[in-house]
Amino acid sequence: MHDPHPDPAALSGEPRDMAAERSRQIAADALRFWEPRRIVYDAVLLLVAGTVFLTHWRQFLRHASVDFFLGLFLLAVLANVAYCAAYPADVFVQRSGLGDARRRVRTALFVVGTLFAGVLAQFIARGMVGGG
Repeated sequence: MHDPHPDPAALSGEPRDMAAERSRQIAADALRFWEPRRIVYDAVLLLVAGTVFLTHWRQFLRHASVDFFLGLFLLAVLANVAYCAAYPADVFVQRSGLGDARRRVRTALFVVGTLFAGVLAQFIARGMVGGG
């Protein structure tokens, strides 16, 4: 009978144990690279939002409420969920066999993603305090 969901290890020609071990290695490698950088990512977003709030402190004080801070918390969680978008791209690059280029791709992905998130954070923070 034909299996509609073939085993990826069978398709790659690797024994199942070797494919599982390779997947674990890829996941561990991705975690070792991305998780320490999450602190930098969060710090950049905090710096951007904090700068907007400080430069618009009068408007910030007018908008400060429990709901405002709950909204900030929600946005911080969503920003960290968005950070996880790097994982599928990283796994793809690792499985592609690019080898030496992997470090450059990862670094570029981190820099571009952090800059993009910083720009979004700036627009959202300005919108939250009415800083247009």
